[in-house]
Amino acid sequence: MREGGPERYLIGLTGNIATGKSTVAAMLRGLGATVIDADRITHQVMAQDEAVRAQIAARFGAGILDAEGQIDRRRLGEIVFSDPEALRQLEHILHPAVGQRVQALLQAAETPVVVVEAIKLIEAGWHRAMHALWVTDCRREQQVERLMQSRGLSRAEAEARIEAQPPQAHKVALADVVIDTSSDIATTRRQVLAAWSKIGGGQ
Repeated sequence: MREGGPERYLIGLTGNIATGKSTVAAMLRGLGATVIDADRITHQVMAQDEAVRAQIAARFGAGILDAEGQIDRRRLGEIVFSDPEALRQLEHILHPAVGQRVQALLQAAETPVVVVEAIKLIEAGWHRAMHALWVTDCRREQQVERLMQSRGLSRAEAEARIEAQPPQAHKVALADVVIDTSSDIATTRRQVLAAWSKIGGGQ
């Protein structure tokens, strides 16, 4: 995944749901990095790739499709976030197509620093191709509150989504850089700037 020349510095950005990945990614984008959002690409694949959509409907039933034949992500989430095996099967369907799109964007990026932001970055093995692994972290209760506020989930739904993911501590243990997002934005920004300066401020 390091194609494009040794002058490019690749950051893998991950962390469990609602730990602040998007906030940190936006800061890195503002500093001049190209940010490839694999989670957004996953949503695009589900909406645009008919073959993938057909596989998902075949596995999880036509009930996860809305009136226009698109995947209702909330209905699908109710299934996969309460069943670890179903979640693994969904990821198995999605991963090849998502990986191809991420690779294409990585090859096309022209900035000295490129960030691949993905909640499943470690599980997919992509972190091994990065120069550095950055992990966002915060308290579990903050994850719950953020999910309830930003996505309109009930506490039970928010907790189910958190529990469906691998332990956050595993990601933190592998990290080269940990960004603690449990405080205010200014504190988070200071951490990002400090880590950015150590890689030459974008070379």
